[in-house]
Amino acid sequence: MSEVRIAAPPMPGRMVGVAAAAGLAAAMGVGRFVFTPLLPIMTESAGISAGDGALIATGNYAGYLVGALLLARRPRLGTRALFLTWSLLLVASEVAMAATAEVWAHIGLRFLAGVASAAIFIACASTVAQHRAEGASPGVAFAGVGAGIAGTGVYTLFAAPHLSWQGLWIGSAVLTAILLIPALLLDIRPETRPVDTAETGGGPVARRAWRLLLGSYFAEGVGYIIVGTFLVAAVSGSGSAAAGALVWMLVGLTAAVSTVAWHAVSGRIGTGPALVTALLVQAAGTATAALSDSVAAAVVAAVAFGGTFMAVVVLTLDIARRLGIAHAAAVLTAAYATGQVLGPLLVVPLVGASFTSAFAVAASIIALSAALARAATRVGRGHRMSGNEVR
Repeated sequence: MSEVRIAAPPMPGRMVGVAAAAGLAAAMGVGRFVFTPLLPIMTESAGISAGDGALIATGNYAGYLVGALLLARRPRLGTRALFLTWSLLLVASEVAMAATAEVWAHIGLRFLAGVASAAIFIACASTVAQHRAEGASPGVAFAGVGAGIAGTGVYTLFAAPHLSWQGLWIGSAVLTAILLIPALLLDIRPETRPVDTAETGGGPVARRAWRLLLGSYFAEGVGYIIVGTFLVAAVSGSGSAAAGALVWMLVGLTAAVSTVAWHAVSGRIGTGPALVTALLVQAAGTATAALSDSVAAAVVAAVAFGGTFMAVVVLTLDIARRLGIAHAAAVLTAAYATGQVLGPLLVVPLVGASFTSAFAVAASIIALSAALARAATRVGRGHRMSGNEVR
């Protein structure tokens, strides 16, 4: 029996990128990262400690890992019909957050949100890739992540004085649902290309560079997520909830333009050096937040963090492509997601006393990621794949 597929209305290629951006804003900017600006509010009103927040965030990151692995092994779960199911699950999980203050319930709900956001992310990203020849822009689509983050900052800034923490979660669900409407018009199809049967890489040099790159990406996953989880809570603790929301808006705005900016940088100095530079900028910004708990230091950290974390993803994937590694995106995503699960847990003993200590740990790990990326670039310079050396 042939599979019944719900057809989507025709959509111009450029609009595919815009619709996917809305989906990524919903899944990542709001559905995944709205917890960051809401954590200090819940700490004050719902009795959620910083350590509890780390556990709740870890539940979300674990769900994202499970969702990514599930879609990788079962691509048929990425149909247009099931996209609606994932969307409803994400919205429902946010509404349910308002129903209880129990930490373990929040961990479970954020886990479900992580699974759903991974499925939506993969569907939107793959749809853009399938329509690139028709004008769909990955740059426009991935800018949706930063725009969604900025949107949660604006939303928190203006809604927090008027809503309880429960009301803020319900409002977040409404915002997520609105952003998902354009994405529901996408012609989402599961990946049907045959599995790549090529060797792992183009030889011992490429494999050695690949192992170093994988280690760098894993370390970035551990380090960046500590900043992404606790930056607003740190600002709100030393400044105000409004200052925290403004800092989070700054993260989103810089993230929205970062991939285009770093693409220009990589065109001038090479993809490898651009990746190393981005990681060093991120490490320096995080170190600034570790040295001072002032709002000014948080602003520096926000610009460095927002301006680099999406660029690191794009640049790392580009280097892996140049190395000719089979299934590189899936393996890198799994390593990155595993690092995100471990990051908040690593600093649970620290965040109760001082966020600066947690940021010091994060800065050190991100610096390690830069060192590994530098080594991968140096090793990869001896490799050529289709005429493109890693540089």
